[in-house]
Amino acid sequence: QEEPEPLGIKQEQEEPEHQQFIENQLCISQDEECQKTKQQKGTLPGHSLYSCEICDKIFSGQKGFTIHMRNHMREKTYGCTTCGKRYYSRSGLNLHMRSHTGEKPFTCATCGKSYGSRLRYHMMTHTGEKPVSCMTCGKTFTHKGNLSEHIKTHTGEKPFSCSTCGKCFSHKSLLRNHMRRHTGERPFSCTTCGKTYSERSGLAYHVKTHTAERPFSCVTCKASFRKQSFLTHHMKTHTVEKTFSCVTCGKTFSQKCELTVHKKTHKDEGPFLCAICGKSFRGKSSLNYHMKNHAEEKPFSCVTCGKGFESFFCYTLYFSSNIL
Repeated sequence: QEEPEPLGIKQEQEEPEHQQFIENQLCISQDEECQKTKQQKGTLPGHSLYSCEICDKIFSGQKGFTIHMRNHMREKTYGCTTCGKRYYSRSGLNLHMRSHTGEKPFTCATCGKSYGSRLRYHMMTHTGEKPVSCMTCGKTFTHKGNLSEHIKTHTGEKPFSCSTCGKCFSHKSLLRNHMRRHTGERPFSCTTCGKTYSERSGLAYHVKTHTAERPFSCVTCKASFRKQSFLTHHMKTHTVEKTFSCVTCGKTFSQKCELTVHKKTHKDEGPFLCAICGKSFRGKSSLNYHMKNHAEEKPFSCVTCGKGFESFFCYTLYFSSNIL
């Protein structure tokens, strides 16, 4: 009689003596016949993949998987006093606390950016290293957690559902973030101003408002932005034709609503007065542009030489200088 499969194991084939790294898809068994790279799709005969049904982590060998499963069976005795999340070890709790305090002791020697943990994953953005690959489509990733998320795009699996609204998610962390919308929990706080956020990404973006960090730059005009979406919107100013122009100052806009907002700046009387028609402007540049409208109008002419002038003031200046 076959023994039942242990709880939490999703297994393709079982051959414990074969230990391979899924990171580079290469078997490192002592068997010479297995010294070859696995294909992008499918596995070599006699190879195993172990997937944890609790947290979706993937393991290439049974030994690593077994050690991992013991962590789920252990009691989480160390609890976070801020958000209540619990951990198996004090070191795990200390690492988690950095998400609340904002402590980032690990600094990248290449770009100077600091991290609370997992600096090695950031370093891969400089080296281009992506050691983990999807066996279905061949897409590569920096670590197995990203691969686990990606695999669900092929299966469509969304096993984690919200008990409040019923919405389903592919990963437990996505469900956890979603639940905070119902509970109002905001465990991530800014150490500078105390503002709180429900997601770590929200805090990370907010912190840039204190550091003035603007990592997204426009290649056309060198303007920089804190967020990619802001840069994307800005790029349209270089590519979209500006068809809406202000009749007062000549400034052009790509959208009619932008022109409407701009026109309001001309409504109030300004300190710059047109000597010809008496119209006032808030800025000198607006007055200069307006004066071009009068350039072809020369209603005041010299009775002696016939020279024309835009205003009576200009005419009197010329007349006085000629008399003198």
